[in-house]
Amino acid sequence: MKPYTDNNSQNRENFRTKTARKMATNLEFKARCQSLEDFYPRLNELKAKYRETVHQIDTYFYMFKGKDALTLEDCKPRLKLRETDEAGEGWLIYYERPNENKSRYSQYHLSKTDDPLTLKTLLTAALGIETIVKKQREIWMFQNTRIHLDAVADLGQYIELETVFQGQTESEAIAEHQHVKDILHLGTADPVAVSYSDLIMEKKS
Repeated sequence: MKPYTDNNSQNRENFRTKTARKMATNLEFKARCQSLEDFYPRLNELKAKYRETVHQIDTYFYMFKGKDALTLEDCKPRLKLRETDEAGEGWLIYYERPNENKSRYSQYHLSKTDDPLTLKTLLTAALGIETIVKKQREIWMFQNTRIHLDAVADLGQYIELETVFQGQTESEAIAEHQHVKDILHLGTADPVAVSYSDLIMEKKS
């Protein structure tokens, strides 16, 4: 089964429009886990390569949908500032992704900053902080797919896939993404439709 909503013409048209706007694209999937340890034998079978383990702090800011924003149905535009273990380095990330319990496209823009604290102060004053997500992320790679083993503060353990569109065709990206899901046995996983930020806010409400 293709992990893309082929029978939803509006979603497909929005995807093509965003691609034309030069937004980068991932094909993503996220699921809850009882134990991340279960994935190590499967990662070995996949021949995935370990990259690094990092601690990330994602600060989400309030967003307002612009009059010309082209977002997918049930998709909340999100803006976050990511800080990592690397002192004086951060990433400002804007993305749009539908809330679906399956693999779905995410379109995004990235901007690196060497002064995340100043940028955070500016965005907090201009937009306000919606929530903060803290996690430890173990990153594995298989071709163009990033495999994240996440331990999220106050939430638990999750696995996330991001198949990056980087020179391959749409069909090739879908096939690679599905191959990773099959080897990692994610067909029976407990999928998560929303972002970690939404889960944190639900828990606090």
